[in-house]
Order: sequence, then structure tokens, then C-alpha cells
Amino acid sequence: MITSIRLKNFKNFANETLRVGPFTLLVGANASGKSNIRDAFRFLHGIGRGYTLAEIFGGKREAGWKPIRGAMDEITRFGQQAFSIEIELKLSNGNTSYLIEAGADKKRYGEFGVAKEELKLESTPIYTAHSDGINLRVCGAWDQTKKDIPFDLGRPALTQLIKFFRREQAISDRMMEELCSILSDMRFLELSPEQMREPAFPGATLLGDRGENLPVVLREICTDPKRKELLTSWLAELTPMDVKDFEFPTDPSGRVHLTICEKNGRKVSAASASDGTLRFLAMLAVLLDASPNGLYFFEEIDTGIHPARQWLLLELIEKQTAKNNIQIITTTHAPDLLTFVNDSTFENMSVVCRLEDSQDAVIRRVAELPNAKDLRTSKEGLGRLLAEGWMETALAFTEDLDEAEADGE
Repeated sequence: MITSIRLKNFKNFANETLRVGPFTLLVGANASGKSNIRDAFRFLHGIGRGYTLAEIFGGKREAGWKPIRGAMDEITRFGQQAFSIEIELKLSNGNTSYLIEAGADKKRYGEFGVAKEELKLESTPIYTAHSDGINLRVCGAWDQTKKDIPFDLGRPALTQLIKFFRREQAISDRMMEELCSILSDMRFLELSPEQMREPAFPGATLLGDRGENLPVVLREICTDPKRKELLTSWLAELTPMDVKDFEFPTDPSGRVHLTICEKNGRKVSAASASDGTLRFLAMLAVLLDASPNGLYFFEEIDTGIHPARQWLLLELIEKQTAKNNIQIITTTHAPDLLTFVNDSTFENMSVVCRLEDSQDAVIRRVAELPNAKDLRTSKEGLGRLLAEGWMETALAFTEDLDEAEADGE
């Protein structure tokens, strides 16, 4: 499980850290930098998938991988030559940190190269890597002679080392494989009602990032009576529909369709279901997966969902992340969501704010803002404070005080 991510000179973050819990909420105005945090996680996901830096940033069409947003000089913070991303996480061996720094490769114009990389267990290095301008020199705890191994600058050392050990028939450090698995087990869902209305071919049991294959995924859930009962009851709670059952008819081509059955005998096909209902079903499909695992990033989780039912979705996510091996990070502009969060979610709620007269953004835990814990229980609530821009104002005020104190020293 990832516990934090630190962004240094990445896009509009000079040096900021986001605390990550089972369920992490990100709030902030448009263009503040919330989507840039998503891009940082996508960068790590690309590493886990074994891509080169050129593929991570430029895209890999045959694998369905979209480019990271922005040109090279926009990915690295303005005026800087390199950026770094560092995550802390809990692996089976203990608390671990992974850092990668990348910058312009002077030998290959227009491309990124790895400048520095390290993996640590507690404070003990597992391997370190640095660029000599030609190769990526890697030195690890497995070699007492401290000799380094030359690798390609254009690809993270993590995935190169795993392949190297396999080729040499040596015992690879399980930490590297476990880390790579965690990075690859990330999903970035941009749910599209149009895609979710489409039928799916049998066997496509993985929900696509835009909601593809929803009928087949739900059919698999319904083979388990307990999960089917949860699916039915939660959908009935989250929508006005009096849901009783689901049907999955097939057409002449063998594709599976979705039909929602209500207690009064009415049947609603996916083609006529509301956008909000389909989004609920897709989120339920994620949360009720038979083997939930990994990290899921949702943009604007409240989109298309009536305010009166947003708290039910929040309750579902909090329950499922608490008992399953998954993490969910989401952005939101919905003030009502902040009113209903439990204590754990409150501690893992952060505000992203672009400072006045600056291109830089900062990330701060909402719980650290002045009087936030008291204001949370007041009649105004955090939701109203978010709507009125209090969080950004409080954050900017706190930053000004910190700068004044620093100047005084």
C-alpha cells in the first residue's frame, strides 16, 4: 500500500508531498494541479508496466497507453532541468521508499533519461543508480564488491534489473518484483456512459478505463450470491430504482447486454439507463470485484450523481476500502461529500492550491488547516467552507505566515 507521494519540480509542484490512505480525497479549484497528481501516478504506473520513458511520456498506441499530458518543458517545472517522484509504501518486508529522477537526455535530443534512482528498505539501500551521461550505472546490495552495472538511460533501472536477474538465472530481490506489481496494479477510470451502454463479448471480465465490458463484469459478480445481493442492494440505495435482479441477454453475435429488473416487472436496458445509474454500476463493479487489488484513481467521482445520494457512495467506498486490499484516490468539487467523510477519510483529505501571483501549487492536508477539525463539526461544515473558498484562503494565509517566519529567521 502506498502511503505518500512526493513531487519535486514535477509540473507545477516545487516540492510537495501527498499523504495517501485507503481512501484519499483531493479538493481544490480548477487548474490548481489535481490532474497533475494523477499524471504523477500514471508515470509510476508506466514504470510498473515496463515502459521506457519515451513510451511513458509519448504514448504506446498498441498497448492502449495514452501520453502523459504536456510537452517535455511542461512536465518538468518551469526553469528546472529535471523532476523527481518519490513514494513511500508498505511492502511485505517493511516500510519502503522508491525514488526516480528524470531529466532531458543531452545525448538524445528531445528525450528524457533517468538521472537518479534508488530503492530503500527502511534506511538501507537495495540499489542506487545514477547517470554518467552515457549509461545508467546501477549498484546494489546483492554485490559486495560494489561494482556497478551499465544500463540504458532511457528506461527505469527497476524494470531493467528484474529482467537482468531473470536472464542471469539469479534470484531477483522479491522487493523489486513486489514494487513493480504494485505500480502496475493501478487503474485510471474515466467512466463514459456511452461505453458502458455497449454490449461486451464473453470473457472480457476486466472493466475498461472508460467502463467497457460492464455487462460481462456484472454478470460475473452475479454468479456469487453474496456479491449479487450487495450489488442489488447498493444500487437500490444509490438510485430511485426498485432493483430486484439483473439479466444478461445475448445477441446473435454472442455479445452480452445488460438489463436491470425492478420489482414491479419493469425492465431497463443499459441503453435507456441514466448516466448516474451506469456510473454507480461501474463503481460497484470495481468495489465488488472478487479479488480487489491495487490503486484506483477517479476524476470527479461525483459527476452525474445527485447530491442527495453522494453520501451513500462515500459510505460504500469507505466500507470497501477499509476491508479490501485497494486504495482509491479521487478528485471532487462536491461540497456535500466533505460533510459526510469519516475520521479516516478526513485525515487523508488534501487541498491543492495554486498560490497567488505564482505558477506553483501546494498540497496540504485539510486537517492541518487552522481550526479545520473544529470547523468540521460546526454548522457550516467543511462542505460550505469549500464552496466559499475558505480552504484556499486558509492555506494561502498559512503559507504567508510560514514565509514571514522564515524571513524573520
